Formats: sequence, C-alpha cells, structure tokens
Amino acid sequence: MSGENLSEGISVRGVSKSFGSIIALDNVNLEVTKGTVTALLGPNGAGKTTLIRILTTLLFPDSGTAIVSGYDAVRDARRLRSIIGLAGQNAAVDENLTGRENLELVGRLYHISKSEAKARSNRLLSKFELTEFADRRVKTYSGGMRRRLDLAASLVGNPKILFLDEPTAGLDPRSRMALWSVIKELVKEGVTMLLTTQYLEEADHLADRMVILNRGKVIAEGTSDELKSRVGGSVLELRLGEPRELEQAVKAISGLTNGGIQSNSESGIITIPVVDGTSILVSAIRRLDEAGVKVSGIELRKPTLDEAFLSITGEGGGRAGLKEVV
Repeated sequence: MSGENLSEGISVRGVSKSFGSIIALDNVNLEVTKGTVTALLGPNGAGKTTLIRILTTLLFPDSGTAIVSGYDAVRDARRLRSIIGLAGQNAAVDENLTGRENLELVGRLYHISKSEAKARSNRLLSKFELTEFADRRVKTYSGGMRRRLDLAASLVGNPKILFLDEPTAGLDPRSRMALWSVIKELVKEGVTMLLTTQYLEEADHLADRMVILNRGKVIAEGTSDELKSRVGGSVLELRLGEPRELEQAVKAISGLTNGGIQSNSESGIITIPVVDGTSILVSAIRRLDEAGVKVSGIELRKPTLDEAFLSITGEGGGRAGLKEVV
C-alpha cells in the first residue's frame, strides 16, 4: 500500500462520536486505498452512517482525525466537499423537477458553467440509461430510476471519492444488478468508494476489502476470503427431515465442535463450521442416527460471507428463526 494511494484515499484514525449517552463510534481506525471499493458492514445501529456523515463533513467527530484524499474532514471541509460525492440512504432529488433539471441544478451548485453542467448531465443520463426519461418529472420515476438518478447526481462534480450509503436499499434484483454494473465501471475509471450495505452478497460482489463495525467498534476487516476463513475451513450443512426435531438434533451433535453451531427453526437446517469436514460428517450422521433424527440432505461446502458475518458479530443478522448455539 503506497503512500500516494493512502494520501489519495481515506484514512481514519481514532475517530469517536457520541450522541448524549449513546456511543456511535468508539476509536475507529480505517484505511481505504485509492481506486478500490471498501464495504462497511455491521448490524443496524453499528455506526456505519455516522462514520459516512463524518467523512462527508456532515458531522464533526468528538475526537480523532478523518483524512479524505489528503483533506481533513474538519479543517478542510469546504475544499473536501468539492472532490467527493455522496449518495445517501434516501434519494436526494427534487421530485418536482425533471431528471435533467436535477442534474443541471447540482452542476450549478458545484459552480460549473451552464454549458458544462448540461454536457455532464447528458453524459450521466446516458450512462444510467435515463435519457428516455430525462424530461419527465422525478415524481413519475420508479424507485430504481430514482436511485440511479441520485447516484448520477453524486457524480456531476466528477468526484475522486464516492460515498454510497445503502445504495441499493429497496431495489428489486434487476435494478440492484444494474447499479452494480455502474459501480464497477466507475471503479475501473479510478473512483475510490466506501459503501455501506446490508446485502452481504453485494459486498461480496463489489468490495475489495470489508470492515465490520459493531456497537461503534471495528471488530474485523479483510478481504471476503479472509473473513470467511475465520468461520473455519468448511461448513457442514445438515437438512433435517422434520424441522421439529431441531432441538434434539443440536443436542446430539453439540459435542462435535467448540461452538458456532447455527440452526434455523423454519427450514430445519443446521450449519457447523469445521476443519476436518469428512471426519465430523461421519460422526454427525452416526450421532443423529442414534438419536433417531432423520436427515434429508447433507452438504460440505465453503462458508458464505453471511456465515462469516454472523460468526464475527455474534448476532442473528435479522434472519427469522436463526440462532447461534454455544
């Protein structure tokens, strides 16, 4: 990681932020290299949006420093705003204006000449496949079209660094994949990105590195493969013939691992992180057979990012019926 890439990327050192008695960020450190995508992950309330707001000069930290492309987010806030883009959780577009008018307005706010603002707007409308709808009022746009327009608006100023806070929240799979394609294209053009997302598949698909926040602290970071390796070499997945036998099954196999067994009461699926997968598979089947538990499916596979996230955070991640058995 070269000094040039760091100076043109993002460097967070010891950043803390509280709101009264609530600690949103607690001594957070973070590095994002120029021309890469870093995904900021964590349960709701982990501090992701607070950190984004500090890095985009919308909040001041209580302590620590946040340097973005060489600019201090507090001391150099005005200059920093001219080189970054932000697409927040909610589309920040005026629904009473047309798509074209929204983009040209943003250009004028960046003090770009009228002719250049128009030219950039036309290019972005084309990039985001919105030319056909450019002169329609945004109130007539679908949710996916609004998100694309919002991302386009964040690019009018030709930012070096782009912050995306839940960029595909609420979108259907087709619209989400379309935005993924645009994001990957922007990275190829040299844009540095920090994004937050609740979709772990999205992080796995887009990010070079991931940082997991929990209760305001960084609890893990690394590539997707590095985080998955923390779960174990492999994952043994057992699908029960009768989900109602779940508790009996977990009890039968609980001695095979030091912890981390996860079970889903709705699907009747049990997952176990394992190192020696073949040996544990045989032992698990024998124990379940002795306990009279029927198994309808067995799979020994690599861990997913979802499983790594659940293992690292120790939380259910919002999945109905999912719990960790220690």
